[in-house]
Amino acid sequence: MADLKALIEGYSQPGQVEWIGLRSARRKPMQPVDQVMVTEAGLEGDHGRPGKRAVTLIQAEHLAPIGAMLGQGAVAPDILRRNIVVAGINLSALKGRQVQIGTAVLSIDVICAPCSRMEEALGKGGYSAVRGHGGWCASVIRPGLICLTDSVTPI
Repeated sequence: MADLKALIEGYSQPGQVEWIGLRSARRKPMQPVDQVMVTEAGLEGDHGRPGKRAVTLIQAEHLAPIGAMLGQGAVAPDILRRNIVVAGINLSALKGRQVQIGTAVLSIDVICAPCSRMEEALGKGGYSAVRGHGGWCASVIRPGLICLTDSVTPI
């Protein structure tokens, strides 16, 4: 039987970048892009925060459950205001680990908790619908370029 450390480090397949969005300033709409340069401070052109919250990620697989809890279809990624949507890999299982996405390396650091704006964006119950599905915040370990369809591979 595998030990716990080996189980934690295992994954079945790399993930893939499905969507990238940037916001130029606080409360400005997200703008989808095909690629983004990651600097030490975060995503070029994004109004983010350096450090452990430089980049925000969410799983594509969580967009439908959020919508289902609101009685609708999958939520559009720009509404949730996360920078990168990935599919095919469990971000929660990567907490505390580094991942390579394109030529950049990020550290998956802390849960990206919903803010009160989710009620404004999604309607009544929006905040609660996003809880546990809001994604992760990451810090930049190595700057680089991230493009749509890039692999998300644990290091």
